[in-house]
Amino acid sequence: MPGAPAYEPSASDHIAVLNLLHAYSDAIDHGDFDRVDAMFRQADVYMPGSDRPSVQAGHGGFGDLLRSAVKVYPPGGTPRTRHVCTNAQIWFDGPDAARSRSYFTVFQETEPRKVEAIFIGTYDDRFVRADGEWRFAERREGVTGIGNASAHLFIPFDVPLDH
Repeated sequence: MPGAPAYEPSASDHIAVLNLLHAYSDAIDHGDFDRVDAMFRQADVYMPGSDRPSVQAGHGGFGDLLRSAVKVYPPGGTPRTRHVCTNAQIWFDGPDAARSRSYFTVFQETEPRKVEAIFIGTYDDRFVRADGEWRFAERREGVTGIGNASAHLFIPFDVPLDH
């Protein structure tokens, strides 16, 4: 991914792409799977351990996939998580194309006053600008470490870790 920039973006382009990364974290942490679905409707999404998209661009369904996998809790119907997205590197391949690599850590309140890191990993994303707005075109999620995710997922997480 690194290399000489193919295009010098404006600061607003850079911030718009960075805001998309953070908007995903905000949506999932609030249990807003419909918003996640809308953000990734035109994107291929590769879940950890998969070499084929679990969600294909143009079909939606990422919100439903998360809704079927992620436990939510009252009050508010949230997964009691904080997806922290850091170390974002963004490269622009032209005025309407960008890609990024960022790290994520998912913290969850597994019981009152007990917070644990349950996942660490990497997001490799591609973005396009369409109708003047930046949007996701592809996400590849790789998990490099896992804690006890039993309070987060309905099924055990059993895919190989990326190292």
